[in-house]
Parts: sequence; C-alpha cells; structure tokens
Amino acid sequence: MIQFAHPTYLFLLLILPVLFAGFLFLNLKKRKDVEKLGTLKVMKRLMPELSLKRSYLKFWITFVIITLAVFMAARPQFGSKVETVEKQGIELVIAIDVSNSMLARDIDPDRLSKAKQIMTRIINERKEDKVAIVVFAGDAFIQMPMTTDSQSAKLFLENIDPSVVPVQGTVIGAAIELSMRCFSNDKDVDKAIVLITDGENHEGNGAEMAKEAVDKGIQVNVIGIGSTQGSYVPESATSNVFKKDSGGNYVVSKLNEEMCREIAKAGKGLYVHADNSNSAVKSLQAELEKLQTKKLEGTTYSEYDEKYYILGWAILALLIIEVCIFDKKNRIFRNIRLFK
Repeated sequence: MIQFAHPTYLFLLLILPVLFAGFLFLNLKKRKDVEKLGTLKVMKRLMPELSLKRSYLKFWITFVIITLAVFMAARPQFGSKVETVEKQGIELVIAIDVSNSMLARDIDPDRLSKAKQIMTRIINERKEDKVAIVVFAGDAFIQMPMTTDSQSAKLFLENIDPSVVPVQGTVIGAAIELSMRCFSNDKDVDKAIVLITDGENHEGNGAEMAKEAVDKGIQVNVIGIGSTQGSYVPESATSNVFKKDSGGNYVVSKLNEEMCREIAKAGKGLYVHADNSNSAVKSLQAELEKLQTKKLEGTTYSEYDEKYYILGWAILALLIIEVCIFDKKNRIFRNIRLFK
C-alpha cells in the first residue's frame, strides 16, 4: 500500500500537460521558421550536426525528472503490515481527564497539553507494556482498547480534547471502573492504572473505586495536573475569554491534591504532582518498574517507510544523462543509433 506524507504536492502534476503543450507549440513554431528558409530535407543537409531526436530525448528526460520531483516532494511511503510481537511488560491503562478545567493555563502551555505530553513520555518509556487509553469528564469512554501497538497509542493522543466527551464534569470513579474493564483476565501479569487529572471529582467515589481496583489486583496511580492556587478556565484551548459562573464571576479551577492523594493511597499507588520538569514521569516509571512483568503477545502495525530517496537517486541519474546529451551530434555518440 502506498501513501503520501504531503499529497497536496501532487497537484503540481497539473503543470505537466502545460509543459507538453508548450513543447509542441515551440516545435511547431520552430518548424515553420525553418520552412521559411527551405524544406526540412534541405535544411537537414545544411546542418548535418543538428539532431532533432536528441532535443526530443532531452525534453522527455526533463519531463520525467519533473514528474519524479513532484512525487518525491509528496514523499511516498510504503507499509503497513500487521506483525505479531512478543513483549515483556505489564498491562497499563492511562485515564486522562478531558474536562474543561483541564484547559486552565496554570501549567505551561495548559493542563491538557501537559497531560498529553506526560502520556507520550509514559508510552515511550513503557514500550514493552500493553496499553489502553480512557478519557473522562462527565462520563468515561475507552479511547483505545488494550494493545501492544505503542505507535497507535500515540496517534490516538492527537485526537484527545474536551470535545471527545460531550458531558462535562469529572467522574473519576467512573473512569477507574471503566479502566478496570480494559484489563485481561490474566492473573500472572501485574496491572496498573495511571490517572492524569486536576482532581476536581464531582462524583465523590474515586477512592472507593480505587479500593475495588486493588481488590482485583490493580494498582491505581495519580498524576496531579495544575496548581493549588488555581487559574481561570478559558472558553476553548485558543480562547482568551474565560468562563464565568451564573453570578458573573470568573470560574477558578484548582488542583485538588487532597483528593488525588486519597485516591492514590486507596489504590496502593503513587501520587505525584506534575510540574514543568520531568520528575513526575521519572517517579511514576520507578513505581511501575516494581510491578511484575510477563511475556505479552499482541499485534502491531509497522510504520510506513519513507521511499522518496529512491526517486532522488533516479532524478540524479537522469540529470547526469541529460547533461551528457548534446543537441548536436558528436563523435562519441555518432555511431549510437538512439542519438542520431
């Protein structure tokens, strides 16, 4: 299967018919100019070194070069194939809060963007694990079921924003409950949940669900996003207009560290506060390393391979050939019928 990284460049192929039409026009005009001096047969005798076939050949080589250059600019890629892989890891569910409060900018660039950065780091660090992604706000949904394909996991991250969960709020308990359903029934491999949230739990049963997860052999870790001082909540990720309550006051969202610590304690896991350093991921990684791993078999999709360099070599070869072909006949190629 072939795909292009920049398919819009393929519209440049529309210049090829124009180029061909221009070539035909110039050749017809040249023929008429020559016929004003005499017949073509006579003119060929007067200019024995001139080779029309060479000029035609040079044009078609240039035509092919331009065509290949357009395809090269579009960056053709070949893939993908399904592979069965075997890894040595744990089963891990990452549950990310996508409520509107996660758009607050008390951490650079905002809470949700920072949470997605942390998720990417976790997935990169835990390449041997099976990973699932759950998103939650006023409800919880499985964004990606359990898989060993870390590349697909990172692709799912790109589409995470508050719009993926239409019901607003923060239901941490529901997120933990749904996360538990993502795990397999395999009792020989350790399982863990990583909650990334600002801790504004509107449901109130997060700790109870974390205890239930522990009873099923699942560890619950929490990464707190935001500041305890709080920040205004923008209307959207790019907006500088901030939300107001029914009384006309600006809505302030604060990190509820007490709630986050309570859930992590109930889940026999780690609570860590995410700042602008990488300490949160490092602490979490150290905690997850304590868990028992097992050989995990799954499927993954190989990435598309870049193949534009093949076209680049072909263009270089054609350029060398084009430069070596002269419009006039020469002694070197005189006996080669192709260039006569």
